[in-house]
Amino acid sequence: MSNIKQSIILFYDERLKNFLFGNRSDYGLIFKILLYMLLISIGFIYLYPLLFMFITSMKSPDDLLNSMVQWVPSQIYVGNYIKAFRVLNYPINLLITIFISVVPSLLQAAVASLVGYGLARYRFRGKNFIFILLMATFIIPAQTTIIPQMLAYKSLGLLGSVFAVFLPALFGQGLRSAIFILIFYQTFSTFPKALEEAARLDGATERQIFMKVALPSATPAFIVSIIFSIVWYWNETYVTSIFLAGKIQTLPMALSKFVQAYENLYPQGMINIADRLNEAVKLSGTFLNILPLLIMYFVLQRWFVESVERSGITGE
Repeated sequence: MSNIKQSIILFYDERLKNFLFGNRSDYGLIFKILLYMLLISIGFIYLYPLLFMFITSMKSPDDLLNSMVQWVPSQIYVGNYIKAFRVLNYPINLLITIFISVVPSLLQAAVASLVGYGLARYRFRGKNFIFILLMATFIIPAQTTIIPQMLAYKSLGLLGSVFAVFLPALFGQGLRSAIFILIFYQTFSTFPKALEEAARLDGATERQIFMKVALPSATPAFIVSIIFSIVWYWNETYVTSIFLAGKIQTLPMALSKFVQAYENLYPQGMINIADRLNEAVKLSGTFLNILPLLIMYFVLQRWFVESVERSGITGE
């Protein structure tokens, strides 16, 4: 009987150790707790600014003055968003920002795919020199080349026009185009040669191979490039403010002038204390600025994650 009891104790002791510390097929409870604590901590660090921004933007003037109100407002107050909506001229500037961000992103992805395919699938003289130029455009800050670009666009009569933003993207010189070219280069470098050779045996031309065989396999690269490009074009204010010459205004540009626009719309001498500019109104404008990007990410999250994973697939 003592041997049976000892065997039972050893059995449950082994199961307890496996449950707590894991085995070859399971990580164990302690490791999972530590892992989730680490993930929650990292997630909180990234989400804290967003949560603080949203909660503060929902506070009424009384809640802002009350030091006891921190994370839970006493009421749901949307007056801050109404004011920020008016100050930013939100509907018009939102449509302009979408247009300024999406169109060059699509043009840039199309051109980057063509350049990346040529560099990956063909051998020619000067290929290494082109790579050096690509890396130079990525390393050299945009501020050092902005004056020659501005003078060139001014001589062509493009300053203050959306074409000043579209043309660089069309010719592979958009925002961080070198990164997207390298992404497509890596994608097409791993493209199986057997598919390309089979298409040639079937009588396909080089254009047909690129359009019907290579491009469908580069869908992950397109999704990653377009999403990142939209975000970068959306948040860019330095280059767009110079090229658009103040004639066209995007949401980030309107946000940079938020205080002045608010004072023009709500003169201090003609409004009561509750309508004066405060942190809640400023954060409401900031949240309205990033809201379309958040919606885009949540809608495209599944495809974005799958694209990042699939972009690591290797060919022959």
